[in-house]
Amino acid sequence: MSEITAQMVKELRDTTGAPFIDCKRALEEVSGDLDKALDILKIKGVAKASKKVGRDTPEGTVTSYIHAGGRIGVMVEINCETDFVAKNEEFQTFAREVAMQIAAANPKYISKEEIPESELEREKEVMKAQVIESGKPANIAEKIVEGKLEKFFEEVCLLNQTHIRDSKVKIDDLLQALIAKIGENIKVRRFTRFQLGEPLD
Repeated sequence: MSEITAQMVKELRDTTGAPFIDCKRALEEVSGDLDKALDILKIKGVAKASKKVGRDTPEGTVTSYIHAGGRIGVMVEINCETDFVAKNEEFQTFAREVAMQIAAANPKYISKEEIPESELEREKEVMKAQVIESGKPANIAEKIVEGKLEKFFEEVCLLNQTHIRDSKVKIDDLLQALIAKIGENIKVRRFTRFQLGEPLD
């Protein structure tokens, strides 16, 4: 069996919009053959998930989670297209998982698109200054900053975070897999996290 590289998985993911884990499994199943892996994802319906992303999501649920003996509390709103799906057990389970993720990992944003441009530029400048200060030349500094930015997104953006229960999966992978399975667009709309004694903004 040929080695399944990250680039192969990325290529298949870019083509299909399917979650990383599904792309990896499909490639493993066919020893790295991209065309056959694409066929597998089409048969399973996973590749259709990305096509549902633009659809309206007027229904959904607000889920709460209290952690650490009442020291941390989370409320999260997750939307879907129909009331039927809002009551679906897998949808409800996903909402609980997201609430627990927020409690444990304390993201600031849902996705990197939400980060204000001014904050992103400030982070880039600080990272670049740190890299140059450490003695790296400017041309290499750019590449290092790119890597640092990805780490930054993983820390502050919910969808980029590694799942607290499975380090091989990101929250966005869980979301895309659920969209593919249920057949509706699903969005994490907003969340609030309270921590006892935390200063007010």
